[in-house]
Amino acid sequence: MWKTDAVESPQSPTLAQGAPLAGVRVLDLTRLLPGPMCAMHLADLGADVIKVEDMGAGDYAAAGVRHQVNRNKRGIRVDLKHPDGVATLLRLCESADVLVEGFRPGVMERLGVDWETVHARNRKLVYCSITGYGQTGPMRHAPGHDMNYAALSGVADQMGQPGGAPALSNVPVADLLGGTMPAVMGILAALFDAARSGLGRHVDISIADGLMANAIIPNVAVHEQGRTRPVGQDKLTGALPCYNYYQTSDQRWLAVGALEKKFWDRFCECLERPDFKARHPGDTTPEREALRKEVAAVLASRTQAEWVKVFEGEECCVTPVLRLDEALDHPHTQARGMVVHVPTPDGASQRQLATPVQMTGFRFVVSRPAPDPGEHTDAVLMELGWTTQDITRLRARAAIG
Repeated sequence: MWKTDAVESPQSPTLAQGAPLAGVRVLDLTRLLPGPMCAMHLADLGADVIKVEDMGAGDYAAAGVRHQVNRNKRGIRVDLKHPDGVATLLRLCESADVLVEGFRPGVMERLGVDWETVHARNRKLVYCSITGYGQTGPMRHAPGHDMNYAALSGVADQMGQPGGAPALSNVPVADLLGGTMPAVMGILAALFDAARSGLGRHVDISIADGLMANAIIPNVAVHEQGRTRPVGQDKLTGALPCYNYYQTSDQRWLAVGALEKKFWDRFCECLERPDFKARHPGDTTPEREALRKEVAAVLASRTQAEWVKVFEGEECCVTPVLRLDEALDHPHTQARGMVVHVPTPDGASQRQLATPVQMTGFRFVVSRPAPDPGEHTDAVLMELGWTTQDITRLRARAAIG
């Protein structure tokens, strides 16, 4: 077994405790992004994640995505439309701790591997369903993508530039913030309870719900005024000159987050414009807009790199807006061990993002790259009690691959 870059928390004097999820077995039936990312986080923390794909397209995510979100997993192929395939999965469930699926409501029931059926086979198993709109409600069967969940949850309305369309992000906030992370949270909570009670739970994750649950600041405006403020009119969407993006002379950007007076004062000193200090944050919209234009003019006089040198070491909450390739090479990113290099099937390697969870007694390791479909079918089944004859029979019937 090969290993790539490993990261140990700088606070960690020993690795004696090991991976926090060691010994936890997860069956990952998900595809694309939210579910595979959820299972990847569990795998990165030490769980034995078995990626279960069908005999057809399987997980049809783009190759680059697949390589990243399925690392540290083993892969098997099972035909859940075949009775022997269903029987195989149910037997796998008997020794598993978690099952994660991302089909529309009703699909797992039609296949014969729904929560009730699985729970009857293994009372302790945690069964997590990740869908766009949840297992209940009038939209439970509706299809959707990241932008749809962001739109319906009221979050897309709060992203973008004043007077323009809502912003599209290459980091799918609904899928990841609304789907992946609530699923991880729900699974870990249910696992903790199962260890005490001996009973698993069905964790119902709606991506739209998960994203809406994070709309805390816009909801304050709804509570106080009956509706959200339009983009550009709230303090975090551009209303304040002290919290805004500003373009530099080379058409790059700076993020100025000098909300507090002490940070604003130091920011003004770095600009060599102490006269700006008393105008923070401005009492009226015209005053704020006038100040924003003046700050913009100052910051537009130099390149991003020049301003980075000016603000280096200064406590005023100003950072350059980096491209991801630049962020990956940033000294702080490197010091935190957030970059790992993982081999790919073509013999090259892919630069991937490490787990953001660091803790004492644990070192993050990429122990295996993303599996090919069915790469570990024989090994996993034999490890869990199937004989060579069993596997040969199932493969002859096209129940596994």
